[in-house]
Amino acid sequence: MFDLDNTLYAAECNLFDQVDQKISDFVQNFLGIEREEARKIQKQYLLENGTTLNGLMTHHNVDPEEYLSFVHDIDFSPIERDEKLISAIQELDGRKLVFTNADKPYATNIMKRLGIHDLFEDIFGIVEGDLKPKPDMAVYEKFVKTYDFDPNKAVMFEDMVRNLKPAHQLGMGTVWINTGSVWGEADYDADIVHAETNNLATWLHAYLNR
Repeated sequence: MFDLDNTLYAAECNLFDQVDQKISDFVQNFLGIEREEARKIQKQYLLENGTTLNGLMTHHNVDPEEYLSFVHDIDFSPIERDEKLISAIQELDGRKLVFTNADKPYATNIMKRLGIHDLFEDIFGIVEGDLKPKPDMAVYEKFVKTYDFDPNKAVMFEDMVRNLKPAHQLGMGTVWINTGSVWGEADYDADIVHAETNNLATWLHAYLNR
């Protein structure tokens, strides 16, 4: 079970920085506030509500389709085909799913550019999760039910530690992709992190060749 942003692609390409800035633009314009205040609210909602979108829906009745369309309208050219990742995913046994707080069209664009889209069974995005974001336990339960698998036989790869907690509670193995970000390390708990790496493809190849 793979997260998308800063997990399937390296954080160094700075793709999510574009999304991050678009979210700030949306918050600033929608609420009619200064940039600095918009950034504070954006990150506050992220930490308190799982995603900025969830916070905006909860507190300001934002239209999720309008929000998702705006923040995911970015330049995908920094994402390049990743042969090392492709070969690792191809060698992995078992089912492979993407579980993301982004929407499916955005995830599909990224996965096609990486060259891995056809290697995955499906993408479970924010819409498929009824707009409930990770780390809401309800969305993990729906994810497991939708694909009918035993969580005790699954592993989740994720760049935000807090999103690994529900997976761990359900019995999944956990691998944290440490990007060095404050948001990724928020609520860090060594008991729920079974393995850690700063590069998914490198870790997968080491695992496959163990």
